[in-house]
Amino acid sequence: MKEGEKLRTEARKEIKLEIPQKIKEGRVYIFSSYNNTIITLTDLKGNVIHWVSAGSIGFKGTKKATPFAASKVAEAISQVIRKLGIEEISIFVKGIGSGRESAIRSLAARGVKVASLTDITPIPHNGCRPPKVRRV
Repeated sequence: MKEGEKLRTEARKEIKLEIPQKIKEGRVYIFSSYNNTIITLTDLKGNVIHWVSAGSIGFKGTKKATPFAASKVAEAISQVIRKLGIEEISIFVKGIGSGRESAIRSLAARGVKVASLTDITPIPHNGCRPPKVRRV
């Protein structure tokens, strides 16, 4: 089977979303590590509306960390955004994985208006205290 056939599609699994009021703006958090890419959609208060990861779509093993998997995850979350009627999103990117750029490009290409793009990757300023000197 081809890789595209193995992936779960929107037609097979219908997403049930229960949001009481209409949301016009939202936040998208992209977490990209060496092992996976996770995209979370929240409202402006930070309440999670929906999330998708490369593993939940159907990728396994090292294929979860690829840019192709990240673009498929972004495509799945953009369908949810379109279904909810969200017009404008702010993107927050965290992590050092290879899926960062492709997830951002895929979200921007889906026709969602991107208000801001922020990198929130934690950076150590001084780091941990080094170990004591070894005495033999």
